[in-house]
Amino acid sequence: MADIKDPENTVIIELKGGNVTIELLPDVAPQHVARMKELARAGAYDGVVFHRVIDGFMAQTGDVANGNANKDFNLGRAGTGGSDMPDLPAEFSKLPHDRGTIGAARSQNPNSANSQFFINFSDNAFLNGQYTVYGRVIEGMDHVDAITKGEPPANPDQMISMKVAADA
Repeated sequence: MADIKDPENTVIIELKGGNVTIELLPDVAPQHVARMKELARAGAYDGVVFHRVIDGFMAQTGDVANGNANKDFNLGRAGTGGSDMPDLPAEFSKLPHDRGTIGAARSQNPNSANSQFFINFSDNAFLNGQYTVYGRVIEGMDHVDAITKGEPPANPDQMISMKVAADA
């Protein structure tokens, strides 16, 4: 088991291959962390697919409006939506987009992040200062590496569930 220091700021994603434990960084990006926990607690991420997975780069998921495999799913629309909550302002920091870090996915507008996020497969320094980093995988990166690749994958993997560790 991962050494969870702060259960209130840790999420556990259940994938078909096993669990991924993510330490959130509220001191770095408090609004992004609060949004992820709010959506996780509402069950909004449960069943959401990884709609853009690029080998050696990152795995993107979190489209709670259009990416849920259990609700009116259309793979062609996955990645085009967010949640019913307002977009978040960018919370850029000096933290690098290293392997295992969590970044906020967004459009060209830096203040358009909502519910979507990505997990970096490798060190992606070209993203530094461009996207909000708000967590890092502390256990289960091997399960992230095994996520089905594609843009979108023909048969995308999904988050079976996401829970805040304090509630698990």
